Amino acid sequence: MAIWLLGIALVLAASFALFVGERERVGRAALFEGVAQEVATTADVLDHLGPSERAARIEELGRRRLRLALGPFPSNARQLDADHPFVRALQEAMPERRASAYLLPRSEHSRGDHHRGESRFVLLVSVRLADGAPLNVYMPGIPPQPEFRAPAPARLLAALAALVGGVLVLSWIAVRLATRPLRAMAEAANRLGDDPERAAPLPTGGPTEVAAAATAFNRMQQRVREHIRERTRILAAISHDLQTPVTRLRLRAEQIDDAALRQRFNADLDAMQTLIREGLDFARSRDDATSLQPVDIDGLLDAITEDARELGWQVAVSGRAGRPCPARPPALRRALWNIVENGIKFGERVDITVHAARERIVLEIRDHGPGMAEDELEKVFEPFYRTESSRSRDTGGTGLGLAIARNLLRAQGGDVRLTNHPEGGLIARVTLGAAAGEKNGHP
Repeated sequence: MAIWLLGIALVLAASFALFVGERERVGRAALFEGVAQEVATTADVLDHLGPSERAARIEELGRRRLRLALGPFPSNARQLDADHPFVRALQEAMPERRASAYLLPRSEHSRGDHHRGESRFVLLVSVRLADGAPLNVYMPGIPPQPEFRAPAPARLLAALAALVGGVLVLSWIAVRLATRPLRAMAEAANRLGDDPERAAPLPTGGPTEVAAAATAFNRMQQRVREHIRERTRILAAISHDLQTPVTRLRLRAEQIDDAALRQRFNADLDAMQTLIREGLDFARSRDDATSLQPVDIDGLLDAITEDARELGWQVAVSGRAGRPCPARPPALRRALWNIVENGIKFGERVDITVHAARERIVLEIRDHGPGMAEDELEKVFEPFYRTESSRSRDTGGTGLGLAIARNLLRAQGGDVRLTNHPEGGLIARVTLGAAAGEKNGHP
């Protein structure tokens, strides 16, 4: 926009300068041509009058801009150059006559016509009539060099402001139209980052460059989608195939006579079984295609709180949603349970605060643990990532709980992000989709 407006301003400035110069030239030429035609007409009329009649009617023939005289030629008159526009106009108007143009000091022939600000000189034309008699035509009201008068500053500024405003509006519209494909590509990139599996492809119409970029983006999106699906299939296949050997190992472990060794062996198998189950859940979290249905968020939170208390966990809920939310009940429950369980592991106590906005429902799930480094707040949502403080088997888990929770939430139009609480601990801010009533157009 800045480059465009600067270019437009330069073009307008040059156009204005050219317009002013051309207007002055055309106005001067039109004035001199009109005066030359008046002089030629006057000379033609005097040609048809006798000497005595000319002297009697010379004053009557003098017009508003002309003063006629048959007397002697002034000696102090200065002849104009041959390339003066008035001289050329006289030659075109009276090609058959001898006519010359001069400048005469105004005091020589003012007749009260001198006004403040006018030129100090008067135009004088000397013409020979058909019988050779001289005719002097004085023009006190016509400046030798008409000057262009610039418009008033306020009027000029108002006109320029209107012009620049119109150009600005048109430029803004043009830029918006030109950048619309870029906005569409940016929105598609955001959708691809949020949900690669369900992001719609870009339309490939429009200019050649835009169509080529959209086609390349769609190919990239398809490759990313295939890569994610392949990784998920591999993870699901490995997790599924490992269940059989784990089951066989569990049966063989029962044949170990040493009780302590058998217990440690079964503990390792339990850890492997948990890892396999979490891997399958992570793979399935991306493939849930069931339709959304209204879910009572308040009832769901009450059920989660009750189940947590039965396990001896300290979980409290404050605030009410007061309306249903479109979601997938099993997936939403699993995602919230994973977040609460993660908070209990590292914070011992979890507080859930419900905020009901117009189009969203936000759950703030806070634990009272040590918090986390800022550079790890996003990394913990990566599969199998565990912080340095959660490497033990008892508290670290598999590193898939938060990854599964985010996948499940994003698959139904929600999301989850972590922030550190100023007083300690973490806040998991869960954003859920619009209320079901609003989806259907009800207030």
